[in-house]
Amino acid sequence: MQNPQMPPMLQLRDVTTGYGSHVVARHLTATLPSGQLVSILGPNGVGKSTLLRTLAALQPPLAGQIHLGQTPLHSLSSQALSRHLSIVLTQPSAPPHTTVAALVAFGRSPYTNFWGHLTPQDRDIVRQAMQQTGIQTLAQRTVDTLSDGERQKAMIAKAVAQQTPLILLDEPTAYLDFPSKVETMRMLRQLAHQQHKAILLTTHDIQMALQLSDHIWLVSPDGIVSGTPLQLAADGTLTRFLDHEGVTFSPDDLTLHIRP
Repeated sequence: MQNPQMPPMLQLRDVTTGYGSHVVARHLTATLPSGQLVSILGPNGVGKSTLLRTLAALQPPLAGQIHLGQTPLHSLSSQALSRHLSIVLTQPSAPPHTTVAALVAFGRSPYTNFWGHLTPQDRDIVRQAMQQTGIQTLAQRTVDTLSDGERQKAMIAKAVAQQTPLILLDEPTAYLDFPSKVETMRMLRQLAHQQHKAILLTTHDIQMALQLSDHIWLVSPDGIVSGTPLQLAADGTLTRFLDHEGVTFSPDDLTLHIRP
């Protein structure tokens, strides 16, 4: 259940997503509160990444309304939008030979002057973002020398340095080894709780999402079913979604079991 003390950061009202005349999903209605980590789950091809790109204003919705706080998303200028939300895509990219510190500093671009000069306050924010994501020792490394996990942390640090109340991430744990997946999800949960950010991510790491997310959005072509993992387990939603031949879901401990 949504924490009544946390105001809604993002609201979807009967949204349809897609490209041109091609509809991917419709009747998408959900609320994302501040201070929570929310995972989007759904089968391949259901439109999880399309939904995330629509919420980031990288493509328009085909129908419905999206509000950021009390403001319609489409009414925000690109400059205003960059101060409200940041996005980390599946395959992070950076110019060759960019240092980690310089990459993270790109997150300050919505606030710097025309020439992109960083103030002492900007530099402090960049340092804090690297500390919060545990990459301060990588500051002078170039991005092309990083492991996948380190590069993903650097992109998340850039989003943190952008100081937006909403962070969107597309498959942030893709290509990471298991310890890095756990570390990344725990870090995102801490950022949401400690800095009262709304963090929304897509993932195929179902077990981890169930263990660490405050809320789950289960996306289908015909809508979103949302709730805490315990709520969705108790009402049978997760069992219907996860049970397949060879796999069973235990609602008591939120675990998947593979039958030999």
